[in-house]
Amino acid sequence: MFSSHLRVFQLVVVAMLMGGCATAYYNTLEKFGIEKRDILVSRIDDAQEAQGDAKEQFSSALERYRSVINVDGGDIEEIYDALNGDFERSTSRAEEVRERINEVEEVAEDLFEEWQEEIALYSDANLRRQSQVLYRETQRDYEELSRAMRRAEAKMEPVLTLFQDQVLFLRHNLNARAIGALEAELGSIEKATQSLIEEMERSIAEANEFVASMS
Repeated sequence: MFSSHLRVFQLVVVAMLMGGCATAYYNTLEKFGIEKRDILVSRIDDAQEAQGDAKEQFSSALERYRSVINVDGGDIEEIYDALNGDFERSTSRAEEVRERINEVEEVAEDLFEEWQEEIALYSDANLRRQSQVLYRETQRDYEELSRAMRRAEAKMEPVLTLFQDQVLFLRHNLNARAIGALEAELGSIEKATQSLIEEMERSIAEANEFVASMS
């Protein structure tokens, strides 16, 4: 709930500061007690949600694909429209995942840069060492999360490419032969989609662990 409210608040601030810089954006949020770590957690939550939505959409597209080739007859144009609709929705979900990951990386980079600069301000050597250790641990955990998110992102494109090829072939050959071609590619699409779903689940789990460590 906090994350969704923070997301709305951030959008309002962005609208107010349109054309401004990131520093003004962060400064405005900090005046309301919202620190970069809060923004990072919120954006990770958003990325998780986007990945979850994408996972459901890709699963739905695969089920549609299976249902199409397992049904004899039917209007070929209707089949094309259904598969093309799933392809377009999957493409949209994939783009949203990319945008959310980019937003996470943007604020993470700013957070770690600020943290490193502030470590140098400590006068107490012991506190400085403790902060440096925490910084390294948090950065290491974040880098693991970032790699997991990017791996999941990279798995989307091969699936989209396979779907696009079949949708285009169906569009150019609105006949039973085209349905036969869809059936021939089912195994490849199932394998690629399952690999994507597993990678997304790992990424979401990594995000849960990182967010818990930031609490």
